[in-house]
Amino acid sequence: MRFSRWRKVALAAGALVFLSGVSVRAQSGSTDESRRKVKSKVAPVYPELARRMNVAGKVKIEVVISPDGHVKTARVVGGHPLLVQACQDALKEWKFAPAPEETTQIVEFEFRATE
Repeated sequence: MRFSRWRKVALAAGALVFLSGVSVRAQSGSTDESRRKVKSKVAPVYPELARRMNVAGKVKIEVVISPDGHVKTARVVGGHPLLVQACQDALKEWKFAPAPEETTQIVEFEFRATE
């Protein structure tokens, strides 16, 4: 029976992680033509301290994307300080479609606290 109890706890913990997800939306400051398509992205990890404190909200980061599709720089535009670093770390792993020149766009992350 103990295995069954631990299994239920593990499933509940997994559901919490899944339901407390982070949504990500990339948007451009200008027209859709200047917007680079995301080829691969990594979702930010919800920081444990932020989760315990029920910190939620949006983080906006302006990224400069090199012609080969790698994130060159990331500048925080807004968001809770407990959430910002997780977003910056995730953006380091993002890859965008190649383009003839460097582009800039805003990436928005949304963290939702669970009750």
